[in-house]
Amino acid sequence: MVIGMTDNLTARKIFEEKFKSALVQRNINAVESENIIDPSFTGSKKSEAQIDDMVAGLSKDGFDAVIITAVKGVDEQESYSPGHYQLGLRWSRFGRYYYRYQDVYYTPGYYDQYKIYHVETSIYNLKGETDKALVWVGSFNIVNPQDISTTVSDYVSRTIAQLEKEGLINQL
Repeated sequence: MVIGMTDNLTARKIFEEKFKSALVQRNINAVESENIIDPSFTGSKKSEAQIDDMVAGLSKDGFDAVIITAVKGVDEQESYSPGHYQLGLRWSRFGRYYYRYQDVYYTPGYYDQYKIYHVETSIYNLKGETDKALVWVGSFNIVNPQDISTTVSDYVSRTIAQLEKEGLINQL
C-alpha cells in the first residue's frame, strides 16, 4: 500500500496514483491508501495503539508492505544574483563605449526567495517477525516546486530509480 502523509487530499491522491502506477508497471501489486484508509487518518495525529490497529488490519487484509511518504520539513532560502553589465560587441569609438557602460546597460542585482521541501519515503515489511519492520528509507529535497503534478512525477521517478539501483524492485 502507498501512503502519502498529508491533509491535502488532492496532493495525496496525485502522489498515491503516480507511485502506484510506477509500481504496477514493475509488476508490483500496489494499492492507494485512499481506497483503504480514511482521509482523516493521514491528516491528523494518531496514537501508537491506533496505528498498531491499522497495521494489524492491513496485515489481516493481505497487505505485506507499506510505502509511506511525508514532508519532514521546509526551509525558506534566499539567494542573491549580483548585478552585471550586459556584454555586447566591442565598441571601437569612445562614444559607443561610454554609452554602453551607462546604467541603461546595467542589470541590477536581486534577491530570490524559494523553499526547499525535505521529503522522506520509508518502506515497511508487514509480514516480518515483528510488525512495522523497516526495509528502506530515502530522503530527497525538492527545491522550489512550481506544479504539484510535475513535482510528484519527478519525486516518484527519483525514488523508483533509487529502489531499482538498490535492487529492491525490478527495473523496467
